[in-house]
Amino acid sequence: MSKTKIKIDKDLYQKVEKIAEAAGYSSTEEFIYHLLEKEIAKFEGADSEEEIKKRLKGLGYIS
Repeated sequence: MSKTKIKIDKDLYQKVEKIAEAAGYSSTEEFIYHLLEKEIAKFEGADSEEEIKKRLKGLGYIS
């Protein structure tokens, strides 16, 4: 698996770090990876970009 770096706000990272530790994850990276996998799973099986947008609206991500 290749890795890509992303930048997030330091305050947000500290919050995620705290939650990851409390939840028993081995690392903050593992926790973030798990969150992303769960969110992406909500869109798997979408047949089109329109279906993805519909699901995003239903989840409150876009209006």
